[in-house]
Amino acid sequence: MKRITSNKLLTWSIASLGFGGAILCQPLTNMSLTRIVASAHATAVTQALTLTGHLGMVSAVAYSPDGMTIASVGSDKTVKLWDSITGKLRNTLIGHTQEINTIAFSSNGKLLASGSLDKTVKLWDVTTGKLIHTLTGHAASVQSVAFSPDGAIIASGGWDQSVKVWNTAKGILIRTIHGNCDVINSLIITALPPDFTLSKRGYQTIIATGTQFDSRIKLWDLQTGQRVQTLAGHDDSAVTALAISPDGKTLASSGWDNTVRVWNLETSEEIHTMKGHTDHVWSVVFSPDGKTLASGSWDKTIKLWNLQTGEEINTFIGHNSRISSVAFSPNSKNLVSSSFDSTIKVWHLPAEN
Repeated sequence: MKRITSNKLLTWSIASLGFGGAILCQPLTNMSLTRIVASAHATAVTQALTLTGHLGMVSAVAYSPDGMTIASVGSDKTVKLWDSITGKLRNTLIGHTQEINTIAFSSNGKLLASGSLDKTVKLWDVTTGKLIHTLTGHAASVQSVAFSPDGAIIASGGWDQSVKVWNTAKGILIRTIHGNCDVINSLIITALPPDFTLSKRGYQTIIATGTQFDSRIKLWDLQTGQRVQTLAGHDDSAVTALAISPDGKTLASSGWDNTVRVWNLETSEEIHTMKGHTDHVWSVVFSPDGKTLASGSWDKTIKLWNLQTGEEINTFIGHNSRISSVAFSPNSKNLVSSSFDSTIKVWHLPAEN
């Protein structure tokens, strides 16, 4: 049996392996919290906290909208909620039966969605930690989840090549969007600015999907499931992650071609191609102030980019293995990252990037 170190690699090997495979994790012997000062290899970036407790790869991290909580998921099948200031573990949510790939907060911070290799999406009450809904219907691993801006809808996508749109309150399936004909690595939901051409054509909210094999980003109308636009440019390689700017006008994508790309959603034109990583870029995120992009790569580095110029601002390291996810705090002052090395790190960023 072929050994695979990550479920993300399983997506790459899906054609030859099907949906099986072994996922190997290196367990931690105990739980610890370490404060580290000025260990980052970049001017004015300091590593504030290292959070350990996951027994294996940490697949994804996210900040709550109020900035007080960091959520994380991983190969140990758990969702963990951490105090973002002290780094103390607040709660561990258990319910998935296989590793968890993705996580997202609702805009009001009350709900948390997680997607898993067990083919389900689970909705959790953040305050109580109680499971609210288990959404079933995917035929294979769920790789990405996203809430609509108002929190009424959640979308999910994964290995079964479909996007499923769910009613959050009722936990029921509204529609299934087919047409990707490809594994979905990432998706986001965003409301279009009213002055956009697509908005004038009647499209108000879209789902953007990034896929594994065709290097394209597809835009779908949330209400009808109709494809409305396609963006191409990742050099015939996987699109691994998507992010939307705070003003909703710009989309960022990362890929296996080692680049981060920035797109004008109004014109569908590529604004920047950001090069510098030496291995697959697995995560990309906009700072809430709209000035900066952050990217995390399998080359073990995190990079900050100037959104206006496309130039690299900073590169810093601290993880001992591949970066799986990065997320900004709501005030843009901190960045959290997760890794195959089982750790979560919180970074304090310079006042001006």
